[in-house]
Amino acid sequence: MNNIAEQLSLAYHKIDENCQLLSRQTDTVQLIAVSKTKPLADIRCAFAAGHRHFAENYPQELAEKARDATDLAGLIWHFIGPLQSNKTKLVAEHAHWVHSIDRIKIAQRLSEQRPEQMPALNVLIQINISDEGSKSGIAPATMLQLAEQIAALPQLCLKGLMAIPAPGKPEIEQQQAFAAMQALSASLQQHYPSATELSMGMSDDWPLALRYGATMIRLGTAIFGARDCKKE
Repeated sequence: MNNIAEQLSLAYHKIDENCQLLSRQTDTVQLIAVSKTKPLADIRCAFAAGHRHFAENYPQELAEKARDATDLAGLIWHFIGPLQSNKTKLVAEHAHWVHSIDRIKIAQRLSEQRPEQMPALNVLIQINISDEGSKSGIAPATMLQLAEQIAALPQLCLKGLMAIPAPGKPEIEQQQAFAAMQALSASLQQHYPSATELSMGMSDDWPLALRYGATMIRLGTAIFGARDCKKE
């Protein structure tokens, strides 16, 4: 358990170092600990170390952990996985953020199923920036159309964009993908000034993502260690 606290401390330190090199303020970057398949005990350990933002990929796992962690005041849940329409209610009731909006149908269901007593659900549009057939996300050309539709929904708050560039590519191709996302983010903000978040960068590529304006980085293995693939 102490290792999680140590890994978090190391991650914060590395983020601070990178921000200094980029002349960025550290508080412009939110570290999100990806806790999918990890036990709630690991989340409690990270919470005790001062961390508050956690991400899940599976609706049922998110809901179960959220119900069991109601004593952790201030914990913020991010949903970052693909979302099917028959699972939106679980996410609408338990998440604070959804990073993976890629269809208006999903956005509409989240808005309709968001409990009225809860604040509007913060959402990001997922862009398929590497044009991968196996990846979720919309084509860049359709971003503004979907943004306009989401902005009209009463229980959602459009906060920005998310992307998962294709892994294992040469650095020049990664740079191109991150630069394209940075440009899309700037375009979105021209129409929706409050949509300032750019969620991109994971354990293997987050320093490069920071160079291209990432405001949220998603680290799982770097915090909790390797995932148990049997649970996925």
